[in-house]
Amino acid sequence: MSQRPQRVLTGITTSGTPHLGNYVGAVRPAITASRAPNTESFYFLADLHSLIKAQDPARTQRSTLEIAATWLAAGLDPEKVWFYRQSDVPETTELMWLLTCVAGKGILNRAHAYKAAVDRNRADGEDDDAAVTAGLFMYPVLMAADILIFNADRVPVGRDQIQHIEMARDFAQRFNHVYGRDWFTLPEAVVDDNVATLPGLDGRKMSKSYDNTIPLFVPQAQLKKLVFSILTDSKMPGEAKSTDGSALFQIYQAFATPDETAGFAAAFADGIGWGDAKQQLFDVVEREIAPMRERYEDLIAKPGDIEDILRDGGQRLRERYAIPLLRELRDAVGLRNLGSAASIPSDAPASARAAPPAFKQYREADGRFYFKLVDGERVLLQSAAFDAPRDAGQTIARLRRGELALADAPATLGDGVDAATVQAALDALAAADAEKAAS
Repeated sequence: MSQRPQRVLTGITTSGTPHLGNYVGAVRPAITASRAPNTESFYFLADLHSLIKAQDPARTQRSTLEIAATWLAAGLDPEKVWFYRQSDVPETTELMWLLTCVAGKGILNRAHAYKAAVDRNRADGEDDDAAVTAGLFMYPVLMAADILIFNADRVPVGRDQIQHIEMARDFAQRFNHVYGRDWFTLPEAVVDDNVATLPGLDGRKMSKSYDNTIPLFVPQAQLKKLVFSILTDSKMPGEAKSTDGSALFQIYQAFATPDETAGFAAAFADGIGWGDAKQQLFDVVEREIAPMRERYEDLIAKPGDIEDILRDGGQRLRERYAIPLLRELRDAVGLRNLGSAASIPSDAPASARAAPPAFKQYREADGRFYFKLVDGERVLLQSAAFDAPRDAGQTIARLRRGELALADAPATLGDGVDAATVQAALDALAAADAEKAAS
C-alpha cells in the first residue's frame, strides 16, 4: 500500500525580532529537519496567534517581515517545503469554528495559559476572567485547526506546548466520532530535549521578556558590542574559570565545532581573560551569522518579494489541501447545497444513508481512552482501555495498515460478530486509505 510522506508542521509566532536563542533553539534545527527524506514539511507564520498578545499593527507587520526574512536567510527553501502565512489560509479559521462546536469547554478551562491568567487574577483579588480575552481562551482550538487542516503527523514543540497537541487530538477524536469517519489524523508532539537553550546577556534564558537578547541580524559592530556586554564574574586573567553556568561558554558551544569547544574549555581552565574569551565568542558567532546577515539584508530590502513567496505558498496549499478538505467537512456536518442530489431526505431508507465502517476513538468517565470499529450502529470491535490517547490512535493505525493481526489486538469482537466480518471491514478501510493516498 502506498503511503504519503510524514507531515511535520512548525508554527512561528510573529512577535518581536528574532535573536540568537531563536536561531539556535528553533530555526536552525527546524531547517535541518526539513531536509529529512520522506518528509513533507509545513512552516507557517502564526500572525493570527500574535494578535492575542499584541494589538500593534505596525509591530505585527514588521515582525512578520523580519521573521519571514530570517527563515529564508537561514536556508529554508520554499520550493521544497510549504512556507506560508497563517492568515493567508482562511479555511483555518473556518475549521476552527467546526472544531469549536465539538470542543469541550472543560478541556479549554484546563489550558495552562488560561489557568495562569485566572490564578493571577485570583491572587490580585480580581474576577477570574478579568482582562482575559476570548482569543486567549480559544487559542488551543486555533492551534488545533492549524495542525489538523493539513493532517500533520508530528508537531515539534517545547514541553510547555505538549498540552495543546493533546487538545488537538481530543478535538480531532471528538469530530471523528461525531461525524463517523477518520477525518483527521491524530498528531503527535515531538519534543527534542537536546535543543539548546541559550542564556542572555545577564545569564538568564535569552528572552524578549527579560530584555537580555542578542538580535540575530544586528550590524557587525553592534553584535560585537552586545557580546562584550555579556555578564561575567570578577576573575582576572590567569585565574582558572569554570565553564559550568558560563553564558559565554554556552553560547560559544552552540556555534563552534566540538574541537573548538574543547579548546575553549581548556582556555577557561588555563585562565583566559574575559576580553579574549568574548573576542573568540564573537568570532565564531560572526562566522556563522555573517553570510546569513547579507542574505537577510537583501531580503528585507525587498518586502514585496517576501510577500509574493508567502502568498504563493498559501494559495498553493489552499488549492491542494485546505479547500478540498473544507468542502468535504462542510458536507460532513450538513452545510450542503439544498438542491444537490447528494442531499438525502431524513426518511430515506437506512441503506441509502449507510456510512462505511469507521473507527471511533473516545474517552470514558474513568479518564481512560478507548476505540471501537463500527458499521453503522453495529459495533464490530471494542478495544480495551488505554492510558493515553496516543496509544489508542497508534493501535488503530496499525490495524488499518495491517501491521497488527486482529488476533493480537487489545480488543474484543462485538456481540454476534465473527473475525471474518471484522477483517473484511479492515480490508475495506485499507483499500480506501490506499485510494486516498494515490489521489
